[in-house]
Amino acid sequence: ARGYTHEKYRRIIDKIRELMPDASISADAIVGFPGETEAQFENTLKLVEDIGFDQLNTAAYSPRPGTPAALWENQLSEEVKADRLQRLNHLVGVKAAERSQRYMGRTEEILVEDTNHKNAAQVMGRTRGNRLTFFEGDINKLKGKLVKVKITEVRPFSLTGEVKQLVVV
Repeated sequence: ARGYTHEKYRRIIDKIRELMPDASISADAIVGFPGETEAQFENTLKLVEDIGFDQLNTAAYSPRPGTPAALWENQLSEEVKADRLQRLNHLVGVKAAERSQRYMGRTEEILVEDTNHKNAAQVMGRTRGNRLTFFEGDINKLKGKLVKVKITEVRPFSLTGEVKQLVVV
C-alpha cells in the first residue's frame, strides 16, 4: 500500500494549484494488477475525476518473469485489463481537455524546443506550466528562445497558437 490517502494527495494538489494555478499535474497509473477488484479500479477513476490530471501515463499490468506478482494466481484477463485501460484513458482525456480550456485566448510565454514533426511549418515548445504548444515559426531562429504566443486552439494534451512577440532576455 502507498503511504498516503486520496484525501492527503488531494490536499497536496490543492496547495500546488493554490500557489501555481497553471502547474501541470501528472502521474503514472497501472491498471489490472493481479487481484485488482472492480471497486479498487473505480477508486482510481474517482481519483482521476477528482484531481483532473493534465497528464496521466497509463499502462495495463503485464507479468514480468522473475517477479513475485507474475506467480500470483489471481491474474486478470487481458480483456479486463484492456477494458479498464480504455475507460481510464477516456476519462484522462476528458479531464485533460477540461484543464486545457483555461488557456484559450490567453497569451503564454513558450520556450521553443523543436520542430513539430507532424507539421514542418510549426515549431513546438512548452508553457511555464509544461503544456505542449505548437505555432508557426522557423526553428533555426526560435530554438531556445521565449516567444509570446496567443492560444487559438486547445486539445487535451496540447495547445496551438500564433506568435505575438519574441521575448528578449
